[in-house]
Amino acid sequence: MRLRLAPSLAGILAAGLLLTGCAGGGTGDATTAASADTAASIEVGSLYEPSNLSNVDAGGQGVTEAFSGNVYESLMKLDDDGSVTPLLAEDYSVSDDGLTYTFTLRDGVKFHSGKELTADDVVSSFERVTADDSQAARKSSYAVVSDVEATDDSTVTFTLSQRSISFPYLMAYVWIVNPDLADAKTDADGTGPYSFDEWQRGSTLSLVRNDDYWGDPAKNGRVTFHYFTDASAESNALLTGEIDLITSIQSPDSLTQFENNEDFTISEGTSTTKELLAFNDRVAPFDDSRVRRAIYSAVDREKLLDAIWDGRGTLIGSMVPPTDPWYEDLTSLNPYDPELSKQLLSEAGLADGFSFTLSTPNYDPHPAVAEFLQSELAKVGITVDIKVITADEWYTDVYQNLDFEATLQEHVNDRDVVWYANPDFYWGYDNAEVQELVASAEQAETTDEQTEDLKKANEIIATEAASNWLYLYPQIVVASSDVTGFPVNGLNSQFYVYNIEKA
Repeated sequence: MRLRLAPSLAGILAAGLLLTGCAGGGTGDATTAASADTAASIEVGSLYEPSNLSNVDAGGQGVTEAFSGNVYESLMKLDDDGSVTPLLAEDYSVSDDGLTYTFTLRDGVKFHSGKELTADDVVSSFERVTADDSQAARKSSYAVVSDVEATDDSTVTFTLSQRSISFPYLMAYVWIVNPDLADAKTDADGTGPYSFDEWQRGSTLSLVRNDDYWGDPAKNGRVTFHYFTDASAESNALLTGEIDLITSIQSPDSLTQFENNEDFTISEGTSTTKELLAFNDRVAPFDDSRVRRAIYSAVDREKLLDAIWDGRGTLIGSMVPPTDPWYEDLTSLNPYDPELSKQLLSEAGLADGFSFTLSTPNYDPHPAVAEFLQSELAKVGITVDIKVITADEWYTDVYQNLDFEATLQEHVNDRDVVWYANPDFYWGYDNAEVQELVASAEQAETTDEQTEDLKKANEIIATEAASNWLYLYPQIVVASSDVTGFPVNGLNSQFYVYNIEKA
């Protein structure tokens, strides 16, 4: 995907999951659809078709891209610069002890089916995310909530068992879904500027403007996501006018035909998608930080970035992207230095080198990255056996069964350094000081205190090279030159389409 693998298939992986057949029949009424048909229609190209339409049932990156902020909204909104502001909440307050959050809902908000939004719907939506069978990406973060109550029709009160300074941020991930919706995997009923129209599996997913929207109306009447399994076919569709823009270019080769062409606009923004060489830190020799650091220093990451992205993207030295409040440039902690790499291997008792198997997803750019790593590590005496696996095998073997030595993977979300405080996570990094700092950060009374703790934790994680963070993906959108208003930055796969216009 970037389909992110459960628990959310949505915070971890990146591979395409294709389905055949046909589904559709959104909740938008005929009047809205007819009105939208008279306004501009925007045709969007994407490689990320949802596996289903639910964000708690492993719908993947595709459902986030199409629905988040477009069809479904949350109490809080996550902007593409990483800031969080009220959305369906008019405002909120926090008790002095930090244990009670009270949200007041906006007036006049309706679901696409016509049902008025109430506090009970918010409670139901929260319980949907935290249910036993939920595969929501950040489900475990909500365990801090001991009680949620609709204190009246427009007020929701959350009682926490301990402080959680990130709680408003976390509420940006809770889609408010009409509890009367029969099947969220195949239909949708939200409060956003668009209602779901139709999903032709393996082909298109269309949204129609909601003319009864509580906020500013969408600037276009209809948006159709066209799904492709091949980047070349997607580029050809843009060249021939079948689509108006591509949400995210996946290789520099796809840009060649659009460069120096006045009919197209190329926009490069920032993303939160990190390319990781993740080790199983539970097993030798990767339980030794000297070995992980040796591998890091054996790889010319600048050369890698140039080879994969033709110099686009950003080198990073940790799991924290620049959009996170606790970002620091830590790239110098593990510099490219083959001699240092050999020294660290010698200190770890591996002067003669060693071999390991790299479980590599079979979709771009991972096979090319694996071959680059194989070549670089051979120079310091490390033999890499590349084992190519499918996305499903990655989820089962690596993520669930922990049956791997090292793997490549894309991690899409922001603020996900906290996974290094969970020794049960697939890479198995276990550092008590990091765990204490992350816990302290979450219970901090101020954002400055939170930032200070997470910077300290991140420095430890980076110094020990818990994983090797190879680079941060560029976010490249290519559009017809008459199309404006599309998102430039890529944060957590979301792609707000309501400001897109076509001249």
